[in-house]
Amino acid sequence: MRNILLIAKREYLEQIRGRSFRFSTVLVPLLIVFLMGGNFLVVRHASSGKHIAIAATDPKLAVAIQSDLLADTKAGFIVDVAAPASQQQRDALREQVRTKSIDGLLSIDSTNPDSPQITYTAVSSGDLELVARLKNAVRTARARQQLQASGMSSAEIDRLFKEVTIDTLRIDKGKIVKSSGMATLAKVNVMLILILMPILLHGMDMARSIIEEKSSRIFEVMLATSRPEEILTGKLLGTGAVGLTQIAIWAAALAFASGSAALASMLGGNLNLHVSTTEIVFLAIYFVLGFLFYSAIFSGLGATCETAQDLQMYASLIVVPVWLAMFAVINVIKHPGSPWTIAASLFPITSPFVMVPRLGVEIVPRWQLAASLAILILSIWIALQLSSRLYRVGILMYGKRATLPEILRWLRYS
Repeated sequence: MRNILLIAKREYLEQIRGRSFRFSTVLVPLLIVFLMGGNFLVVRHASSGKHIAIAATDPKLAVAIQSDLLADTKAGFIVDVAAPASQQQRDALREQVRTKSIDGLLSIDSTNPDSPQITYTAVSSGDLELVARLKNAVRTARARQQLQASGMSSAEIDRLFKEVTIDTLRIDKGKIVKSSGMATLAKVNVMLILILMPILLHGMDMARSIIEEKSSRIFEVMLATSRPEEILTGKLLGTGAVGLTQIAIWAAALAFASGSAALASMLGGNLNLHVSTTEIVFLAIYFVLGFLFYSAIFSGLGATCETAQDLQMYASLIVVPVWLAMFAVINVIKHPGSPWTIAASLFPITSPFVMVPRLGVEIVPRWQLAASLAILILSIWIALQLSSRLYRVGILMYGKRATLPEILRWLRYS
């Protein structure tokens, strides 16, 4: 035990004092803020300031659509109306779209009032938010026309179409607390990044460290006083402590930033981040378990490699859990209790990255938490058994990268 603690202390201090730890601790959060803030600004302002022309056979309908769009001051639409529009006017407006003098043309043929022909022409057809906004404006204008035709006054119609505000609430441990969709989305993404990045980064660091010590023959000195299992365990504990330290720093910075006016403004003024003690505890638990699982795998692979270049062929393995986690978390936000989400919460490759964000969205049944932890712990034991066998032989093998038959032979006989 003393040897394990000494090796863990050495590994911890060596990485904490390293330049890569300081850079990753500072740059990763900055990169996350930059990406999330940039994505928010792009989504928020993607459809703002659009110059749109409306060509319609019904002037009243066109003016009503124009009024609805101009009422959205945040979008900042510029709306021109040509109604009733001739075919020559429509062709001229399409030419303006082609030359990018205007952003789009909304063409409405109301010859058949029950089934109008509506098209939107633009250079790019990927602005789904703008198309949805135009569809809503057309639907609202047609509804207003029909209500006016039935004898309703403008004041009555305005009251009917008055915007409704819905406050979202969440039941948490029998208590009703306020919730925000944007805040929940932000919390889920932050939780995913907090647990995903350290696990994968420090897991690969474990493999690189093993290769460096193997190349410098430090292992030959360490093996004089410690067994291979003690060295591997010490390195896992030390690197895991580094990851927990990094998470603690990020969590403290997040707690400080969550109350800032700038972040609240970025989330639309509805920032209401609610992080429970349960979520914090399970974030730490799943980080430790996830780190042990992936580091055991990477350590075994690192022991089979001779140089850092050999390790690159296993780098694609990092992409697998990242993509699986990303796809699973999208499903967590939309359908937290679906069979796919439950399966991802139990599958050991994705459970550390899915269960923690899921705890931030809903109350997870206790049996699912217990099953997820039990399966992950069993998977860690299996991974450690296989990794220790590769490690025991691989750290003393020099000269060439191990082939697959050799790896299988190490697993069978070591």
